[in-house]
Amino acid sequence: MPAMLLAACSNPDSKVASPDGAVKVEFKIADKGMPSYSVVYKADTIVRPSTLGFRLLDDSTLAENFEILGVDHSHHSSKWVPVWGENDTIADVYNAMTVKLQQRKSGFLMNVEFRVYNDGVGFRYVFPEQRTDSLYIAEELTQFAMAGDNTAWWIPGDYDTQEYEYTESHLSQIRAKNNSDQPGNVSATGFSPTGVQTSLLMRDANDHYINIHEAALIDYPAMHLDLNDTTMVFTSHLTPGIPAAKAEIKLPFSTPWRVVMVGSATDILATNIIYNLNEPCALEDVSWIHPTKYMGVWWEMITGKSQWSYTNAEDFDLATFDYSKVRPHGNHGANNENVRRYIDFAADNGFDQLLVEGWNIGWEDWFGKEKEYVFDFVTPYPDFDIKALNDYARSRGIKLMMHHETSGSPANYEAHMDTAYALMNEYGYDAVKSGYVGNILPKGDTHYSQRMVRHYLDAIKRAADHRIMVNGHEAVRPTGLARTYPNMVGNESAMGTEYRNMSVGHVTILPFTRLKGGPMDFTPGVFRMDIGSFVPGSTEHKKATVANQLGLYVTMYSPLQMAADLPEHYAEKPDAFEFIKEVPVDWSKSIYLEAEPGRYIVAARRDKHSENWYVGGVNAERPRTATVDLNFLDPERNYVATVYADTETANAYTNPESYTVYALNVNAGSKLNIPMATGGGFAISIKPVSNK
Repeated sequence: MPAMLLAACSNPDSKVASPDGAVKVEFKIADKGMPSYSVVYKADTIVRPSTLGFRLLDDSTLAENFEILGVDHSHHSSKWVPVWGENDTIADVYNAMTVKLQQRKSGFLMNVEFRVYNDGVGFRYVFPEQRTDSLYIAEELTQFAMAGDNTAWWIPGDYDTQEYEYTESHLSQIRAKNNSDQPGNVSATGFSPTGVQTSLLMRDANDHYINIHEAALIDYPAMHLDLNDTTMVFTSHLTPGIPAAKAEIKLPFSTPWRVVMVGSATDILATNIIYNLNEPCALEDVSWIHPTKYMGVWWEMITGKSQWSYTNAEDFDLATFDYSKVRPHGNHGANNENVRRYIDFAADNGFDQLLVEGWNIGWEDWFGKEKEYVFDFVTPYPDFDIKALNDYARSRGIKLMMHHETSGSPANYEAHMDTAYALMNEYGYDAVKSGYVGNILPKGDTHYSQRMVRHYLDAIKRAADHRIMVNGHEAVRPTGLARTYPNMVGNESAMGTEYRNMSVGHVTILPFTRLKGGPMDFTPGVFRMDIGSFVPGSTEHKKATVANQLGLYVTMYSPLQMAADLPEHYAEKPDAFEFIKEVPVDWSKSIYLEAEPGRYIVAARRDKHSENWYVGGVNAERPRTATVDLNFLDPERNYVATVYADTETANAYTNPESYTVYALNVNAGSKLNIPMATGGGFAISIKPVSNK
């Protein structure tokens, strides 16, 4: 559609629809010159007229007295190839509209750019170059006015963590059900009894699923949503940091995209709108980036079987402490003998890498102390021979994965980062798990502030200079930046397996919410559910069946997948472990067969490097039977399906380790009925055996 210029005095209404016409966006100048937009899906209002703008640090606003200078329309259609992903190609097809605005009296220029897809809309503010060269933003005033009291799956607004269980409730119940005091995270800062975080999933009265998130979060604070539970209007709430302004920007500048996804439950799972709203890959050479399946000297520390630290030292100063003069406590997990044991098991079973946490000095001085300098990221403990262990791993055909815990001190990490990455290059590491546990230092800053958003991206870029892949924990939630920087192979930014007692429904919600911005290092694959059976004194029981843990490798996509449990626990169940060994971590095609958030998810994926298919299902509280229609298979071929399923007596609470494995001959006309227990699931590998 050709661009068109409209006279400012006409104050026109401006509209744009998705290529299939299902999603319609209308922009208006409302009373007092306030910019506003609305969204309709299949004739149903999804977002009522909602205002746009900003409040600046000097209390002036960019929210009223605007007029339209012009409107540009365009259409875009292309495909791009991700370095890794759920599909080997991604279509990027949308209709676009840019509304050019000028504020009366001040003359300030501000554009609002819309991209409308068949499954949603993204919009952002674009500040052109003009007489003003800087903006000091006190708050963004973007609204999302819901059409009713939607059902929502939400976690509390928090500047420092997303490690919460999701609550399912009507919007009007958020205030009463707010669980921001949920225990478990060492750094948590809520801001409102009706504040929630994105990605926010909702279902409206017409059974449309709606998801609000953001894309391409760069040099800007993360956005939360604050609900007026009388009007059902969400208003954006930016994360604060140390400066008085929440965002300090230099013009020209484009904000992150504000995104409204809409469709069926499986549409929400399948949409690529967040990735499409990010810039193409910025790296010239991506040959060194590869999907990875790994094990770790980690779960034994999480459960308390061993420790990260080397000694029980209480009077500790890293600069002067002499480890040779103290007695080790004898329970350090990252010791030479134990790491070699893991290397052997991982290599024998075809894994790519082994994560080792607690390898470096300083852990005695870490937890809860809030010190600027705790770790140097290069000095190993006396019982961790970094060269010998890396040489041994290479001799067995795998690599070690580095761990950098920053202790919430980004300035210290920034000072040591290049040296730490150089050490990784020296010893052959090509992946690092970084962590930001604790309150961010200096005090007053937060995990999702503009400064920290800059820090996380800087770490990704500097890692790319060293050809290193990054898996960030406790970092800001991802917003599709892995398209631009595909060495960003994983993030945590949500409640993962380390929270042993999470509800059985949690894994049926995460793919609808947190995973929309990028893959999560959820660390599945736990086979021994009774923690007390191997950690004396523990009373914890993980709520999941073995079949559920296998299903997660398919339903929860990530190019970085861990087998989280201990080697000896996998050795107890070799037939179930076979699926973890076999399941790929890179795919050519993905299909979501059936899903309801908080209830169940069933997905099918085709291996990127073979004709094999894999199907996985996970279930919440209510037992159900999944009907798996195999019509996605090649109709000209026969296959054998190996099914890993719950038994009739399996139950996440009472009989979690009961499973069955069996084989079937199948083809494209087959339908499999597979029972899923409470907290259960299933996994299927499907391999072609002959042509018809």
